[in-house]
Amino acid sequence: MTLDLFDLPVLPGLRSQADLVDKHEEVALIAAIDAASLSPFRFRGWEGKRLTISFGWSYDFERMRLEHADALPDWLLPLRDRAAAFAGLPPADLVQALLIRYDPGAGIGWHRDRPAFEHVVGLSLGAPATMRFRRREGERFARVNVPLAPRGAYHLSGEARHDWEHSIAEMDQTRWSITFRSLARRELARLANAGPATA
Repeated sequence: MTLDLFDLPVLPGLRSQADLVDKHEEVALIAAIDAASLSPFRFRGWEGKRLTISFGWSYDFERMRLEHADALPDWLLPLRDRAAAFAGLPPADLVQALLIRYDPGAGIGWHRDRPAFEHVVGLSLGAPATMRFRRREGERFARVNVPLAPRGAYHLSGEARHDWEHSIAEMDQTRWSITFRSLARRELARLANAGPATA
């Protein structure tokens, strides 16, 4: 868990764990990500520098809606199980996986994950990075920086997930990430009411 000098969590709802995978697994995971059909991130006509692919579910930022995606590949399932155990979740809850490669010059701006998703469990690979958090408090922002060490995992829930935005600055080295997400209860209810033909 990420702690401050008083052994309290840096942000309520943020947990971290070093070395969720070992160095050999990291090499294999990076190769698997690079072998996937990655494409530039797109948001309402704008194209980002990071390369991505989603499994299970994908959020279409052009249509602003959640859509079905290809099933999680077999090589991701043991990692999903490990990520779920770290987060204290049933593996079946982590229904979406997002693979990203951040080449030099790529980062990710301030955002919260889409409301359709609930728990966010990420694994960082390659170059070390810093996840920056901010929350508006009056006229200013409260800010917290959290290091993301290679092979380490983090879990966002509760306050850290919903009340704080996060970002990663542009980097000068390549970094990869695998992020698993669960669906929010209201999204599960919406899908159940919509039925299989329209979900």
